[in-house]
Amino acid sequence: MQKISIDPITRLEGHGKIEIFLDDEGDVANAYLVIPELRGFEKFAEGRPVEELPRITPRICGVCPEAHHIASAKACDAVYHVEVPPAGKKLRELLYSAFFVADHTVHFYILAAPDFVMGPDAPVAERNILGLIHKVGLEIGGEVIGTRGKAMDIVGMLGGKTIHPVGAIPGGVSKAINEEERAQIEVWGRDFVEFGQFSLQLFKDVVLDNQGYVDMILSDAFTIPTYYMGLVDENNKVNFYDGKVRVVDPNGDEFVKYAPEQYLDVIAERVEPWTYLKFPYLKDVGWKGLETGIDSGVYQATPLSRLNASDGMATPLAQEAYEAFYATLGGKPVHYTLATHWARLIELLHAGERVLELATDPGITDPHVRNIPTETPDEGVGIVEAPRGTLTHHYITDEKGIVQKCNLIVGTTNNYAPISISIKKAAQAVIKKGHVTEGLLNRVEMAFRSYDPCFGCATHTMPGQMPLEVLIRDVDGNVVRRLTRFVE
Repeated sequence: MQKISIDPITRLEGHGKIEIFLDDEGDVANAYLVIPELRGFEKFAEGRPVEELPRITPRICGVCPEAHHIASAKACDAVYHVEVPPAGKKLRELLYSAFFVADHTVHFYILAAPDFVMGPDAPVAERNILGLIHKVGLEIGGEVIGTRGKAMDIVGMLGGKTIHPVGAIPGGVSKAINEEERAQIEVWGRDFVEFGQFSLQLFKDVVLDNQGYVDMILSDAFTIPTYYMGLVDENNKVNFYDGKVRVVDPNGDEFVKYAPEQYLDVIAERVEPWTYLKFPYLKDVGWKGLETGIDSGVYQATPLSRLNASDGMATPLAQEAYEAFYATLGGKPVHYTLATHWARLIELLHAGERVLELATDPGITDPHVRNIPTETPDEGVGIVEAPRGTLTHHYITDEKGIVQKCNLIVGTTNNYAPISISIKKAAQAVIKKGHVTEGLLNRVEMAFRSYDPCFGCATHTMPGQMPLEVLIRDVDGNVVRRLTRFVE
């Protein structure tokens, strides 16, 4: 049996490799996404005052520290049984919406768009952000960089730091904003809405008007029907900051909707010996392995999943784009993995609209932004939608607020099973009779790139069960000894 390794895989956060195994006929027998790194933040948290975690957990990742910061702050609110005042909630969501603008901009233009603008078969040296700017022009490149810069300036303004923010604390946020800051955010919010509309038009011009790309999106190689998860408000509209988690089945019917503190009633996690990531699944369906369909507990938590799990968007322009999305792709739910890029741009527009709505809210400059916790701390769960999927922080403390146990389920962890399934299915579709090219391997990478994975955040394992493999090689690179723990 022949093995093909894509190592390292590119245009993602963290480290990973894809290993593809060919049978004697040269066809794909199996394919695995292997994650060789470990981050131990759940253990780091133990023994620390819980109010420190909104400052510690953002260090898990430099790509989406805002997601961990806000989820952690919400978990702390629950631990201390404190209600955040309206202005505090609005400022948290304002920071978070700006972060979504920045993050979705980075993924689409820098990580995903080169596959479409340059083409999946373009030379590796050109299939990147520099190649993209060369093709679309410096003006568009400047807009991309400028939009992200403005969004991160808002994060810095509200969070105290542009990267690894510290502004959200138990019971609210550490400072209010003044009228001058509000006015500046309003100006930038209008820019974000315009940029979101521009990005959707660009996607139409470059991708949807190209029949080859449309055929690729609709192909069986990039289609997997699963359950879908996303945070929704009281009207079942997409919400990144607050609400309940809604799960729909592969037919689009509601399977369950749960509050953050109920997540353990719905989600279980499975450990496999060949990777540091865990495999979450729906308890009431059960783990059937890396399988799709209504009988498998595998679910997705992505921008596409959020749209599938909702009844619409909570802002008007994004709602129009939402309706066009499903009208074009044949109704709900959509199972086309590559359509996640389109869904991500709809969310980019929604985030921009939400920044503008919050910046023009009369209550956003209210100085009452925090309620001081007074209750005895015990246990709490905080959930937000990270750009890559539903993010759960669960803390248990003693009566002094010292963390006894911490569990994190991050967006990419939710998606590990569907990513693995997508990689195998794409590999089986494009690699035949041993014929392998760089372009074909890039199509396999496109399967995982749709999920925008962040492996620095996602690498966790059950306590005491960390699989480890050490290969000792001689000067010629030959393996002379193999040491393992919890690996067959």
